[in-house]
Parts: sequence; C-alpha cells; structure tokens
Amino acid sequence: MELNGNRLQQRLEKLSEFTDPGRPWTRRAFTDRYTSAREWLQKEMELAGLSTRVDAGGNLIGTLAGSEPELGVLASGSHIDTVVDGGRYDGVLGVVAALEGVQTIIESGKAPRHTLEVIDFLSEEPSDYGVSCVGSRAMSGNLSAELLEYTNPSGERLGDAIQRAGGAPAKLTDALRGEDELAGFLELHIEQGRVLESTRTQIGVVTNIVGIRRYEIVVTGRADHSGTTPMNLRKDALVGASRIVERVSAQARELQPSNGYLVATVGKISVRPDAANAVPGEARMTVEVRSDSEERLVNFLEPLITWAEEAVCRRDELRIEVRPLSATHPTDCAKAIVDTVAKSATGLGFSSMKMPSGAGHDAAHMARLCPTGMLLVPCLDGRSHCPEESITMDDAINGARVLSRALLILDCATPKGAARGK
Repeated sequence: MELNGNRLQQRLEKLSEFTDPGRPWTRRAFTDRYTSAREWLQKEMELAGLSTRVDAGGNLIGTLAGSEPELGVLASGSHIDTVVDGGRYDGVLGVVAALEGVQTIIESGKAPRHTLEVIDFLSEEPSDYGVSCVGSRAMSGNLSAELLEYTNPSGERLGDAIQRAGGAPAKLTDALRGEDELAGFLELHIEQGRVLESTRTQIGVVTNIVGIRRYEIVVTGRADHSGTTPMNLRKDALVGASRIVERVSAQARELQPSNGYLVATVGKISVRPDAANAVPGEARMTVEVRSDSEERLVNFLEPLITWAEEAVCRRDELRIEVRPLSATHPTDCAKAIVDTVAKSATGLGFSSMKMPSGAGHDAAHMARLCPTGMLLVPCLDGRSHCPEESITMDDAINGARVLSRALLILDCATPKGAARGK
C-alpha cells in the first residue's frame, strides 16, 4: 500500500494556517485558534472514513473498527498544539501521518484485525496552566485532582478548560483506558535535535524517553523606587533569581554523567511589578530538569535549594518558595515495538539507528497503559520550538511509511497482546 504523499503534505500545510496572525506558528491549546484547527482535523478524520469522538480528557480520537476487535486497539498519534512562536511539524506530523496511514488502509479495502485509532492528544506542550501532556495524562490516569485545580494567568482552572475542550473532568479520577483495551501505541515525531541529520540517518528508533520534572520557584524581596533606593538597601528579587538561573545551569553541567543524560533549564520567568523604574519585588521562574535516570531527576532540586537559601536568601535578605508543577518518569519503549520499527525501516530500505529521546512526548504517558514505541525523522539543523523548524517532505513521507508498515506488522501479530513482548 502506497501512502498519498501529496495529501500528507497538503494536510501539514493546512494545519499550519491555523496560527495567530503575525506569530507563526502559534496555536496554543484551549484557544479559539486551536479549536478551529481541531474542528478541521475532525472533519478530515470523518472524510477519511473514521468515526470520531472527544473523550473525557479532551482527546480527539478517530477510530477504524477492526475485524477482530477482541485483539485490542492499536493507536498512533501525537498533538497539534504548539508553543508560542513554534514550528509547523512538532506533534502535527505524528497526527497527520497516523491519519494518512489509516486512511491508506481504508482505501486498500482490507480491514485491519485490530481496531485502529488516530489520536490528537490535548495540550501536549506546557500549557498556560503549568501542566503539559494534559490529554495523555488523563488517558493514563496521571492527571490528579490537584493538577485540575491549577490556573492560568487569568484565573481559569485547568478542569474548566478541559470542559471547554469537550472533556469531562469529573470522570478523570481514574485512567480512561484499561490496560487490556490497548494492544500498542506508536508515535512518529521530528527529532528536535541534530543527531539524525549529522549522521545522515533517515529514521531514529527510540529506545527510551527521558523523564521531566518542572518546578516553580518564587523569589520574594521588596519592590522599591529604582531612583531613590540606594543599592545597599535593595532587596532585588530579580537579582536573586538571576543567580539561581546561573546555578541551575552550572549544577546541571556538574552532574552530567558520562554514560547518561541530564539537562536543566530556566525558560520562563516573570517579574513584579515589571516596571523600568521599580526594583523587582518578586521573580517567578520555572525550572525544568530532564534525565534518563529517575535518581538524577529526584536528586536535582535539593542541592539547588540548599545553595539558594545560603547564597541568595541569607546574603540578599530574600525569600524563596518552591512548588512542584509536573513530573514524568523516564520511560523505556517496548522491545517488541522497537524491533518492529527497526524491521520496518530496514524493509523499506531506510537507514536507521537506535537512540533515546531527550524530549518528552505523549508516548511516555501511554507507556503506563500499553506497549509503546516511537520513531523520529530528521529536522533541519535540529531546530524545533521555533519558526525555523523545518523538515523535508521526503523525510515526512519516509517516516509515515515506516509508521504505517510497523502498524501493519503489529496488526498481524498474534495472539492478543503479542506486542507486549519486552
């Protein structure tokens, strides 16, 4: 079965049109722009021959019934929301490729044995509510009542936002899918790094996905007039915060293992009163830590805060508060699916390599429910989460072909649960 490359490209280009004017590409979850894109995508799923629904977690799901539904569901997908000023392919490629693969099966006239699902997960990117992977967390039972109470800058609760997106937050007390319901999940994504491009490799076969922990650190001092407050009398929260930002970077470099992965970033910071003529009285930042080791994730924060209390708070007479925002664990991909993706790439004549994913993905949460795997395609100069994010259509189509072939191989696997091999 040959995919329709032109249709794949047209859908990628159409989704990129749903962006805030003058801010390519910005399609934030829970906004009107995002809702319009989803409405278009839902119609495309239905035109392709899929039945559609939005589950309690706000995930858009297109379904093709299998001839042996008792075998369970094989699912594929990703997300269509973006970061501010993001790219056209992060997440979107995985959704569009999954839809193209299932539509190709429909057009072939051959019914799959497993029921197939194409999933657009709600709000994979860090949302304005301080939570990422909202939809896949909900599906896997990892969206707690506490997270549902998180609010955006305007004060709206995450639970109310999910309700607006068509979900039912009152039903999110447990996982939305049972472990026996799903036979496997496979996600296609751009690499968001330079390894594949630099090695001229066409397909990355993901072996594991890093865990991610995010914390909010609030530094409090005293707001004063910038012109009338002498330097020795200031309690400048932003100066204290800037020293913590430097320490996050330095500590990550110190703890980087030679045979593992660890990175830490402060990518978001806000200041109050945020005026040119005022000494900042409060600085609020988000610290993100990523690693393939649960131990390194857990142990990063304590020495940072110990250092900050001594080197920042006592010296500059400031206070700090720390609030955990979110946490995902390092996740190994299922061996059977890793092997299937590698076999699919080889069978199609593509070069491939096994590699970890330093980016977080919905697949990490789906691994709580079923055997899960990922495959990556190169992106130009490793750029992602920026307007310059770019891939070639050849790479997009190659990835979609490997994804589709892998799903077909898994669909032929017997008996039920064969994909669960480790």
